[in-house]
Amino acid sequence: FMNEIAGLCERVGANVEQVRRGLGSDSRIGNSFLFAGTGFGGSCFPKDLAALLHLGESYDLDLRTVRATLEANRAQKRILLHKVRREFGEYLDGRVFAVWGLAFKPGTDDMREAPALDLIEGLLARGAAVRAADPAALGRAREIFADRIVLDADSYRILEGADGLLLVTEWNEYRFPDFERIRRLLRK
Repeated sequence: FMNEIAGLCERVGANVEQVRRGLGSDSRIGNSFLFAGTGFGGSCFPKDLAALLHLGESYDLDLRTVRATLEANRAQKRILLHKVRREFGEYLDGRVFAVWGLAFKPGTDDMREAPALDLIEGLLARGAAVRAADPAALGRAREIFADRIVLDADSYRILEGADGLLLVTEWNEYRFPDFERIRRLLRK
C-alpha cells in the first residue's frame, strides 16, 4: 500500500513521509509497517496471500484486493531495476552496481521472496556486475548466487568504482550513511 502511495507522491510532488505519518497517526493502522520500499518478501505473508487467493477461487470468489496486493508487490519488486534501466539504459554491460540489503527485512538472514533477489537477477540478466552487502544474509546469499556476485561484509568497500548504490533492505546500519564517502567511492 505504501509503495503505491510513494508512487503517487512521486508523480504529484508530495512528501511520502508526511503521508506515512498521517496514515500512521490512526491508531487502528499504526506506523510500524508503513515505510515505502521495494516490496515485501519472506515466507509467510506472500504464501498466506497466495493461499487466501486460492481458497477464494475454490469458492468462486474473486478476492480483488488480495490479487491487487500480490500484483502490486510483484511490480514494486521491479521498481529499482526500472529506475536503473531509465538512468543507465536497457543493457548494463560494463556497469557495476552495489546493493545494500539482501534479506527480505532487517534483523534476519532470511532471503525467501526477498526483493533483492529479483533486482539482482534483473541486473545480472542485463549484463551488470553486482556487489552486495548485508549485516546478516551473506551466508545465505553465497548459497543462492555462488560466484555470480561479489559479497562483502564491508558496505563501503563494495561501492568503490560502482555506477550506483541500490538500497533494498531498511537495516538500521544503512539509515544514516556517510553520504560524502559514498559520493567519493561511486563512479556516478
